[in-house]
Amino acid sequence: MKILYIYFLTFLVTVSCGPSVSETKMRKIAERKRECYLVRGACKTSCNVWEYVYNYCNVEPCCVVRDYRMPTNETNKDNLYG
Repeated sequence: MKILYIYFLTFLVTVSCGPSVSETKMRKIAERKRECYLVRGACKTSCNVWEYVYNYCNVEPCCVVRDYRMPTNETNKDNLYG
């Protein structure tokens, strides 16, 4: 009977020692989604032409809109006169 009790305690300690693989995986997915939202992205099935892939949330990519940079006056002058 004591051996059965020792096996039961060993099983309980082994099972309760850490998160399961699925919990760890879910935590990583949630972290990736949080990073995606921090860079003002969205998890979509596919990205548009004006978006780039930042990382992957789970299976779908995190799409972030590219920044539009207006041309400066110096580059306009160079293009117009030269």
